[in-house]
Amino acid sequence: MSRSEILRSGPLRALLVAEVVSTTGAQMTWLALPWFVLTTTGSAGRMTLVIMAELGGLALAGIPAGTFVQRTGARKAMLIADAVRAPLMLLVPILHWTGHLSLGALLLLAALLGMLAAPYFTAQKLIVPEIVGEDESVLSQANALFQGAMRLTLLLGPPLGGVLIGVIGAANVLVLDGVTYLVSFTLVAAFVPRRERAPKEVDQGSGGFLEGLRFLAREPLLRVWALLFVAGDAAWQAFFATVPVLTIDRYGANATIAGALFAGFGAGALLGNVASFRWLASRVDGLRLIAMSVPFQALPLWVLTLHPSAPVAFTALVASGIGNGICNPSIHSIFVLRMPVAIRAKAMAAATTIWGLGTPIGLIFAGPVLAKFGPQPVLVGFAAVQTVAMTGIAVSCLRARAAPAPAPTPAVEA
Repeated sequence: MSRSEILRSGPLRALLVAEVVSTTGAQMTWLALPWFVLTTTGSAGRMTLVIMAELGGLALAGIPAGTFVQRTGARKAMLIADAVRAPLMLLVPILHWTGHLSLGALLLLAALLGMLAAPYFTAQKLIVPEIVGEDESVLSQANALFQGAMRLTLLLGPPLGGVLIGVIGAANVLVLDGVTYLVSFTLVAAFVPRRERAPKEVDQGSGGFLEGLRFLAREPLLRVWALLFVAGDAAWQAFFATVPVLTIDRYGANATIAGALFAGFGAGALLGNVASFRWLASRVDGLRLIAMSVPFQALPLWVLTLHPSAPVAFTALVASGIGNGICNPSIHSIFVLRMPVAIRAKAMAAATTIWGLGTPIGLIFAGPVLAKFGPQPVLVGFAAVQTVAMTGIAVSCLRARAAPAPAPTPAVEA
């Protein structure tokens, strides 16, 4: 499949539009919900509890998510997740306006939203090779488009969220996010066709999550990646929780600046995705491309530890985003293609669960540190963990390139 054929694929374009719409809403909420909790309660601790509840729900639901997606199919799993997430998100502002939004209710809703994200994320990764096929170069180009769409949402969502928080309030921004789930549901239902699964994709075992976990534990590259990416993403979670506090502490409590800091990373990542799609994914071996680019995601983050002005912090995040945007399409493609089709949903769900269990560690540390010492120690830890994790990823890629190509791995019998 050529680059022009990828761009002309109707189902792929519908998924891209749905991705931009729904994830823009989610990115607005990623700023609006913590901001809502922080400004209504005045507690950074409660803010981190809400974020942790959502990630905890993601981890909990990740255990059965693989079996669910394998049995329902990726398209149907995405539709179910969007159909249920919309009313749950709308409940947050409704309960707030009626005076019934206790901390317990907010934590429960955040956990349920996280639980629904688990099958959605698993299905989202699986549906792309269903559309474009299993060729690594083609899949990397398609993933570059999806990563670009996601980064566009990171570019648009937070600053738009920051502006809208000031204009209509955080609660109304959450209403808009609920509506975006409905738009995504409509696009997928209308333009992504149902697909009959091949016999080799039919669930043959009953191992579920454990079957996927056993595969990840045996696959040499994915075993390393799963741990290092969890560490890196835990650091990002700590940073995301730090942005509202950082903005209030250093930048005059300006929500627009908070949105711009998120957007800086998104802008850089979008540029990196464009470079990957147009020039790099089809010309450079995926493992080599990852090894060359991941260090450049981590190194600019040290600038944030130097008490920079808002424009300098924005520029550092743009630079980090470029490195991320170059490497991520190949990372997602190799991660999926190393999983045999018959076990792919379970292995991807296991990876999502590991991610969901590991990434709140950043919040566990960030919450008390932010409350007692402010943002500076979190920013130092963020840069340090990212540097160690991305260096490990680069080394693992170079070792994998030197090793013999792995033979196709059969599904593990339960």
